[in-house]
Amino acid sequence: MNEQQKFVLMEIPPVPYYITTGLTTLQPGEQHPNRRNIGLFDLLWVIQGTLYIGEDDQEWTLTKGQTLLLLPDRYHYAVKPCDTETVFYWTHFDFKGTYHLSDTSLGSVHPVRSAWNNPYMIRIRQYASPPQFEMAERHLHKLLASAGAYRSEAFWNEQQLFMELLHVLEESYSGKSDSPALKLAERTEAFLRQHYQSDLTNEAIADALHFHPNYIVRCMKEVYRCTPMEYLHEYRLEQAKLLLIKTEWKVAQIAEHVGFQYAPYFSSCFKQYTGISPLRFRKQF
Repeated sequence: MNEQQKFVLMEIPPVPYYITTGLTTLQPGEQHPNRRNIGLFDLLWVIQGTLYIGEDDQEWTLTKGQTLLLLPDRYHYAVKPCDTETVFYWTHFDFKGTYHLSDTSLGSVHPVRSAWNNPYMIRIRQYASPPQFEMAERHLHKLLASAGAYRSEAFWNEQQLFMELLHVLEESYSGKSDSPALKLAERTEAFLRQHYQSDLTNEAIADALHFHPNYIVRCMKEVYRCTPMEYLHEYRLEQAKLLLIKTEWKVAQIAEHVGFQYAPYFSSCFKQYTGISPLRFRKQF
């Protein structure tokens, strides 16, 4: 049986959308139904017994406290019937965004988060044993209980509980599966976004984060496909886009505000980055 770990990476926005939750009990000799291309994600939570299930050429054995995320466009089938009474919750949800399987939690990372389109990558192990499973089980019980409520009353509560479940699955492994390179790259990104208006250098970043500048550069290139200075440059230009739209500031004032010392150099960089001048960009919007 192939137990290779896979991550399901979902790029948001949009966000996953909760549909429904159910509770299934299988007696010895019974098995999970075979289905193909159901069109929804199927998140299984085993609370008793053992569930033998496969997806395409991958097979798993799920025991108490384990989860499995089945993808909407795959063939799902029972590997064999249950040996003992098996009880599991199943949660169906939809996702209209981009997702893919990856052997690592990194996936494909966007170098710079756009000023008005801030994608975040939800990273969930397809097959997992979440340490906070008991808390998740309480949430699942609440979701199941809300199934009979009026939709207008249940909607917000269900969506909140569902997003907390996804957070449990992602947060449970954020400190274990994330590589040192990813952690440092994300720290560097946060530092750059917080101090982008300052006169930053690789050495200044290294002093603030207490790592060698060469190591920081290597981590950023591994995760974000760019150096810290390249990230800083593009992030400043993204912030300039916002100011051109949201304010009536002069170009020189915007250039200085986002960290450029010279307005002509800023205008040149902006045109190279967007294909048009700052003033033309402002007129377009």
